[in-house]
Amino acid sequence: MSGGGAARSPAHVTHCTGQGHWTQQCGVRACPVYSVRSLRGSTTHPRNSHPPSGDTPFRLYQPPLHGVNLQPRIVPNTECPLLTVSTDLVRGPSAKSNMLVPSDMMAAQSKMLYQINKYYGERVQSRKGQVAKTIREVCKVVQDVLKEVEVQEPRFISSLTECNGRYEGLEVISPAEFEVVLYLNQMGVFNFVDDGTLPGCAVLKLSDGRKRSMSLWVEFITASGYLSARKIRSRFQTLVAQACDKCAYRDSVKMIADTTEVKLRIRERYVVQITPAFKCSGVWPRSAAHWPIPHIPWPHPNLVAEVKTEGFDLLSKESVAMQGKQSAMEGDAWVLSFTEAENRLMLGGCRRRCLSILKTLRDRHLDLPGNPVTSYHMKTLLLYECEKHPREMEWDEAALADRINGILLQLISCLQCRRCPHYFLPNLDLFKGKSPSALENAAKQVWRLTRELLTNTRSLEKL
Repeated sequence: MSGGGAARSPAHVTHCTGQGHWTQQCGVRACPVYSVRSLRGSTTHPRNSHPPSGDTPFRLYQPPLHGVNLQPRIVPNTECPLLTVSTDLVRGPSAKSNMLVPSDMMAAQSKMLYQINKYYGERVQSRKGQVAKTIREVCKVVQDVLKEVEVQEPRFISSLTECNGRYEGLEVISPAEFEVVLYLNQMGVFNFVDDGTLPGCAVLKLSDGRKRSMSLWVEFITASGYLSARKIRSRFQTLVAQACDKCAYRDSVKMIADTTEVKLRIRERYVVQITPAFKCSGVWPRSAAHWPIPHIPWPHPNLVAEVKTEGFDLLSKESVAMQGKQSAMEGDAWVLSFTEAENRLMLGGCRRRCLSILKTLRDRHLDLPGNPVTSYHMKTLLLYECEKHPREMEWDEAALADRINGILLQLISCLQCRRCPHYFLPNLDLFKGKSPSALENAAKQVWRLTRELLTNTRSLEKL
C-alpha cells in the first residue's frame, strides 16, 4: 500500500479469486479500513447479488487501492448471502462528509442514541454491578489465601490491594472468571531480553553471572542464567495449594488440577487465576517498537509518552503462541502484558462506554463453545478502531453506534480470516489455539447480532 498514513486494520476481508473460490489474506499494514453506514430498512440489492438470509457474514470484494473513498463492489457468494450496507473504503483516518444530513436520518440517529443510553443504563450497569459484587466476594478469598502464602514464603508478598473501589492487578476475563496479577520484587539484577524469537514473550537473564547469589530468586535461575518463569510458578502453585487447606475459606476454595497455571475455583461458581509477575516501568519492549504507527494522529504524543513510561508487565503463565514450538527457553519465558497501557489508551470520549457495551453484548450473545470471542478481542479491536477514527469528536455519544458497528464488522472479518493480531504485538495472533469450527460459528453469530443492530433501531431492547 502506498503512503504512510494508512491506519492499521486487524484483518483483510476475503478476496474473490474466481467464481465460488475464495482466498483469505491476513495482515496489519496493508489492509483497508471500512467505515460502515447502514441503509436502515433498505430492500435494494446490488445487481447479480443474493438477498440477505442473515445466517452468514457478508464478504466484500476489495478493489485496487488508487485513492481514498473508493466504493467497494459487493459480489455474490452462494455461501454467504449479503446484507445491503453502504460502505466507504478509506485509507487512513476517515473523513467527515460535509453533506447535509436528511432529517429522517437525524431522527434515526436520535432514536439509536436513546436506545444505547437506555441499554447502558439497564443491561450494562446491571452487569457492572454484579461483577463488582463478585469481585468483592472473590477478593476476600484470594487475599486470605495470599496471606497464608506470605506466611510460608515472604518473597511472595500480596499486591492485591483495594484503592478507590478498584483492586490493583485484578482483570475481569468474564463475569465468572478473573485474573489476579501478583507483583514480585527485585528484578534489578536481570536484563530484559526481547529478540522476537518467542512471540509475545521475553526472557530475564542475569546481567552478570557474578550477581547470581545477589538475586532474591537464586534457586529459580537456570544454568544459562535465565530466571525461569515456570520454576517460579511451580513453587508458587505448591504454596497456594497448601494455603488453600489452611485459610479461613478452605471449605469454599479449591485448586484446579491438570494445569500448570495457579487457578482457584471459588464457591463452585468462580475461577480466579493468580499470576506471578514483574512490573517493567520506564522501558518499552523492542517487539512493540513500531508503535505508534507514524503519521497517524492517534494517540497524541503526550499520551504515547505516558503509556511508554507506564511500561508493561511480564507474566509467569502459559503462552498459547508457544504451543507446538520446541524451544529451550520456552519454560523460562515470561509473557508480555500491556493491560495498563491499554487501559490508559481507553481514556477520553466514550471509549470505555463503548467497550462496556461490547463486553455486555459478548456475555449475553457471544459466550460460545470453545470461547472464540473474548472481552480482550473486543478491547483489541476497539484500539484498532481508535486508529481509524483518531479525532475525539468521532468518540462522542453521537458516534457510539457507528463505532460499535464498525468493531463488530471488523470482528467478523477477523473471524473469517481466522486471525486477530495483538494491538501492540501484531505478530501475535489472538485466535491461535481456537478451532476453525468455533471461529466459523462465532462469525455467524456475530453477523446475526450485527445485522440486527444495523437494520433495527430498536434492536437493543431485546439484545
